[in-house]
Amino acid sequence: MTSDASQYPPRRRFRGRLPAFLPVPLRGRGDGWTVERQGAFIGLLAETGSVSEAARRVGMSRKGAYQLRSRPGAEGFAAAWDVALGSPPRKVTGEDLARLAFEGTIRPVMRAGRYRGLAKKSCDSALLRLLDRLDRAAGRAGAGEVW
Repeated sequence: MTSDASQYPPRRRFRGRLPAFLPVPLRGRGDGWTVERQGAFIGLLAETGSVSEAARRVGMSRKGAYQLRSRPGAEGFAAAWDVALGSPPRKVTGEDLARLAFEGTIRPVMRAGRYRGLAKKSCDSALLRLLDRLDRAAGRAGAGEVW
């Protein structure tokens, strides 16, 4: 069998927009799943359609990618993974509201179906929702008090 490149199907072109997501919280290791590697992995996963290829291109293993996906706090990463492979987007719960407000999200940038980089963005709406919750809680607590 020859190693002719024509025997492999062409890379697929991702059509659509990848969602912004909260990176999985990890210890700071330069050789691990950094925020940049997580975003690049999702972008390359959308570009290639292959977990193994995307992991290899960011310098990580396929097994490590699946372990990262199954960690606590990886709901946003898993949702972005699903969208990158063509599944319909799923809603991430509001449990990460404080993280969204203070850390912000990352979003892989795709142009013409190819991964181009990361966009980091603070989430002002999450901060406003968090402040609204605090205001409502303070209002309930102070309703019985007389000034």
